[in-house]
Amino acid sequence: MIQITTQTIQIVAILISLLSLGVAAWLYSWVKSQPSSNARIAEIGGYIRQGANTFLRREYLILARFTAIAAVLILIFLPHPIWSGNITQNIWMAVSYIFGTVLSALAGKIGIQIATIANIKSAEAAQKGVKPAFMTGFRGGAVMGMAVVGTSLLGVTLVLLIVGDASAVLGFSFGASSLALFAKAGGGIFTKTADISADLVGKVELGLEEDDPRNPAVIADNVGDNVGDVAGMGADLFDSNVASMAAALVMATALGGPDSKNVAMVFAYAAIGLLSSVIGVATARIGKNGDPGKALNSSTYVTTAIFAVLTALSTYIFNFEWRIWGATAIGLIVGTIIGLTSDYFTNDAKPPVRAVANASKSGPAFTILSGFSYGLLSALPSLIGIAVTALISYYICEPLGSGYGMFGISMSALGMLSIVGMIISNDAYGPIVDNARGLAEMGGFGEKVIAIADELDSAGNTVKAVTKGFSISAAGLTVISLLGAFMSEVNTAASELGVQGIANFDIMNPTVFFGLIVGVAIPAVFSAMLMLGVDKNAQRMVAEIHRQWDTIPGLKEGKENAKPDYDKCIDIATTGSLKELIPAGLVAIFSTILVGFIGGASAIGGFLTGNITSGLLLALLMSNAGGLWDNSKKYVEAGNCGGKGSTAHKAAVVGDTVGDPFKDTAGPSINTQITVVSLVSSLLASLFLMYSIF
Repeated sequence: MIQITTQTIQIVAILISLLSLGVAAWLYSWVKSQPSSNARIAEIGGYIRQGANTFLRREYLILARFTAIAAVLILIFLPHPIWSGNITQNIWMAVSYIFGTVLSALAGKIGIQIATIANIKSAEAAQKGVKPAFMTGFRGGAVMGMAVVGTSLLGVTLVLLIVGDASAVLGFSFGASSLALFAKAGGGIFTKTADISADLVGKVELGLEEDDPRNPAVIADNVGDNVGDVAGMGADLFDSNVASMAAALVMATALGGPDSKNVAMVFAYAAIGLLSSVIGVATARIGKNGDPGKALNSSTYVTTAIFAVLTALSTYIFNFEWRIWGATAIGLIVGTIIGLTSDYFTNDAKPPVRAVANASKSGPAFTILSGFSYGLLSALPSLIGIAVTALISYYICEPLGSGYGMFGISMSALGMLSIVGMIISNDAYGPIVDNARGLAEMGGFGEKVIAIADELDSAGNTVKAVTKGFSISAAGLTVISLLGAFMSEVNTAASELGVQGIANFDIMNPTVFFGLIVGVAIPAVFSAMLMLGVDKNAQRMVAEIHRQWDTIPGLKEGKENAKPDYDKCIDIATTGSLKELIPAGLVAIFSTILVGFIGGASAIGGFLTGNITSGLLLALLMSNAGGLWDNSKKYVEAGNCGGKGSTAHKAAVVGDTVGDPFKDTAGPSINTQITVVSLVSSLLASLFLMYSIF
């Protein structure tokens, strides 16, 4: 056995973070060095890059104002009102919050930069075969995976080392979560506005191909893939990873102080998870005519196995507690199983997707009914997985002493998110090859190259569904552990104020029940606001596509000098999404504050419980149903159930347009929403104790 200090492990975590950032830089230069010579693709790729960067700049300017206002409020009120506490703590909390927002924004920016290069390189590489195109797309995604997790681990470690207070880590996590909430919502509204408009008008009305350059919305659709699925998801998983570490660190500190072995264990396991992802990315390979889906999954399994072995080894060498390792391992295993269940419901080689495609032959009503039903069914395995993980983790660690049961749950969440570097790499691969497929078609590369790009895109769609299910489930465990962090913060504040703390939340208590009922409703309201934003925005874009199609001479015929006004569609998507992104987020945050000041800390316990349970159900339903409808459409387009132009195809496209805001706007935004309200609750715990009506 080796005795090692917490500070030593934190320094090692910083070094592994820097290694990860170095690997990201090398992968970035490798992708950039790949050959590209097609002038048409370079031109279209330039439109996509310009549109994505313009949207991100305008979005970040709006979010910078929100951040400034929130930072001032944090400085005045947190962790204690400035007139009653230590001003230094308030300053550090505000600085940590700003630091979290900056790194979360950086995660999105890095994703945009690499994705808008990798899509061009991957499209050109598809001319040489599956292998070079896959490696370019995957390594492009891996830049984001390595950079996001490297910066999140680096940020958390630096905050705790410099400030020495786990509450400041909650402030850092709130910064990451609040920006991720708005970035995911805004990017999701943008991407689905363009996707729905391009599909409904282009495919259903005009009978155009997927990425026909005559369609005015086609470039906005490609921009949307980047701002929603790359920048938004990067910020989302940055937030989930930080939140899981924050919850574990708050409870670890409450159990033994900032230099305890529990804190050392959190950093050791997080660092090993990142190192495992670095190794997994470095060893990712595919044969000359290999299966992209199998290659992505095998990389994930390799990373999982490496993490399990290295954490067991570190537990033995540093004499960590084996029960806590067991909780971490359970989270890791169940995370993999949840990914497999998402794959079953969204993979076009499995029965549910094919059943929905067959139902589409009878019209869109049957597409919607069957897809929604399978979406509901798909939530059960994941919810059982989360529940069983929480239950087993709690009881494994409970014998270690008071508070260790909830700490065990937080470590199982950390275990589930341990391979998040690989998960982000796989997730970012999806929109990169989706764009590559569109570029291959618009560049006139021919059917053979488009077929290769389609194969890569199909694997990307399935993997995106798996990673969304994984991230939602991981967020579920994380927010359960954040509920434990909330109780720790309440009890710490209660002891300082000399009032009674909280042992549990009794739903027969009227204030707890009040909070529970309100909490159940918020994810539904939040989702409705986002999807109505997509609906209103898409209607404006559909009208614009019709206007251009009817008024630009030669556009219908595809004449060389007749070019659609792509910028107008990009502007509609940008303006509408930025208008809609703030209200939904503010509803979630202000409802939490309102419930806290009405019913106090007990009501917030009920509110968080209701928010978590209904949020997870809705998120899993929408994510999996959306992925299922998307791949049902692709299954029909591959020549099944009548193929392109058939009744089944038109119905499947309608199903896909319904599923778009499900899987790419509301679904993945809900897990960020439940994280944000959990963090707001923990940060305001002392205020809810001091000031409430009931």
